[in-house]
Amino acid sequence: MSTDRLAKILAAILIVPGVLHFVAPKPFDWLIPDELPGDPRAYTYASGAAEVSLGAALLVPSLRQRAAGLAALLFAAVFPGNVNMVRLWQDKGPVLKSLALARLPLQIPLIVAALILWRRSDAASAE
Repeated sequence: MSTDRLAKILAAILIVPGVLHFVAPKPFDWLIPDELPGDPRAYTYASGAAEVSLGAALLVPSLRQRAAGLAALLFAAVFPGNVNMVRLWQDKGPVLKSLALARLPLQIPLIVAALILWRRSDAASAE
């Protein structure tokens, strides 16, 4: 897969849910672990802004390497929210519980894809 295509895919994966953090924030608020201080909505908006910003930056070749590295960190940082979703959905029945569990390993290919893009962008800037 080309670097541009990978960048566009990761950008979409970040921008679409990032926009949803602002359009429909309530479903994201309850994913914020209670153990974090402050208002969950602030975390929802902050993570949405980070997702949209990083997604947009991935589309700019001169910003791509830094954005890809930060995207990998963001994908790792939201993992506790996914773990919290599993915890919250324990009583939701087998289908929803399975969906929550399935999200956990999906973070790994996202992190790997962002790191691949980061490395490729580094190689492209060295040429």
